[in-house]
Amino acid sequence: MNLSERLNEDMKQAMKSQDKFKLSTIRMVRATIKNLEIDLKRTLNDDEVLDILSREIKQRKDALQEFTKAGRDDLAVNLKGEIDIIARYLPEQLTEEEIQVIVQQTIQETGASSKADMGKVMSALMPKVKGRADGKLVNQAVQQFLQ
Repeated sequence: MNLSERLNEDMKQAMKSQDKFKLSTIRMVRATIKNLEIDLKRTLNDDEVLDILSREIKQRKDALQEFTKAGRDDLAVNLKGEIDIIARYLPEQLTEEEIQVIVQQTIQETGASSKADMGKVMSALMPKVKGRADGKLVNQAVQQFLQ
């Protein structure tokens, strides 16, 4: 079962169990997917759906930081719930140690030696961790090793 089908099935389950919060979250994600499918005039594959899910989580994490800074804990709680629901569809996330190992391997593969090579390392690294690691964490790990 691909991700789109899984989202549809979970949406049906949320309707049956009358879980309005989960239902609205899945509908928001499906709407984003559907809009892109309409724009591209084709159905999306799992990698493209993963990109959308990652982007949705990133947007919510950014908003979560802003809400907590502003003291809006009521809105922060909702965003945390949405992040938890969307994260279920992503592959298991890499730990910091696993990210560091992959970063070291990629730096060796690309022959990078300074921060000037950061773009080369990131372009080789991001496909390896796609959907399994936050870009900020990966970026920080690369900067740490290229100092």
